[in-house]
Amino acid sequence: MSELTGKVLPSVSLDSSAGGKVNLPGDIKGHYTVLYFYPKDDTPGCTKQACAYRDHLKDFTDLGAKVYGVSLDDLTSHDAFINKYSLNFPLLADVDKELSTALGVYGDQQWGDKVFKGLSRDSFLIDPEGKIVKIWRKVNPTESIAETYEEIKSRAK
Repeated sequence: MSELTGKVLPSVSLDSSAGGKVNLPGDIKGHYTVLYFYPKDDTPGCTKQACAYRDHLKDFTDLGAKVYGVSLDDLTSHDAFINKYSLNFPLLADVDKELSTALGVYGDQQWGDKVFKGLSRDSFLIDPEGKIVKIWRKVNPTESIAETYEEIKSRAK
């Protein structure tokens, strides 16, 4: 159980690939929402994860849920990623690391022997009131879709 579970999502405004800004938590209230953080547009694991959400988006929307991908990439990078893989949900640009830092997603990461600053592959389930109800840290890019879906399904009854 994380210290963030049960807390209201931090109040931030992020540029959205769908146009304009998404103001959290206000713009997502009334729906279960998956915010999944990923390290970088158009890299192998991130592409697998995004395409899996793309392929199963109807399952989430049938439950009344929203899905947003979040990375440190800018909208130009997001748009290229969306176009290349026909992604059907918005990507949010956390270029100032405001949301990812507040949620403990940004920090030291390790790849082999290298340590660098970046995003871990974490997912957050936000309830219709804007509260964080479940956190998955360092998720598997292909298995996390089923985990988030099953959690929403169990709660959205």
